[in-house]
Amino acid sequence: MALVTFSNPEYKDKTVYAVAGSHTESLLKLAKEHKIPVHHDCQDGECGNCVVRVTSVDNKARMGYHLTEKEQTVLRHLGKLTKDQIDQLAVDDMPSEWRLACQMIVRDEDILVEY
Repeated sequence: MALVTFSNPEYKDKTVYAVAGSHTESLLKLAKEHKIPVHHDCQDGECGNCVVRVTSVDNKARMGYHLTEKEQTVLRHLGKLTKDQIDQLAVDDMPSEWRLACQMIVRDEDILVEY
């Protein structure tokens, strides 16, 4: 099980348990289930309103997982990542700290999600 801590300056931090490895639980779905007010609109990776910053809460290296095509397009449009940064993340098999909550699937790692 993963521990996911949601953090926002306007709200008290909230840590929830996430069943990792289900490959169906997006970060946004987890937030909604626990009444965490992560901003969102389309819930399909098109609008970018659910952009979050994801970092590790322990000293372990983050698990590598690729950005979806939708995330790459939206994060570039928002100025969060450049094409070169996206390419380098894929080469290094490293996760981006910027993700769309509706696209990110929770893995078996403890993370801090800033929204």
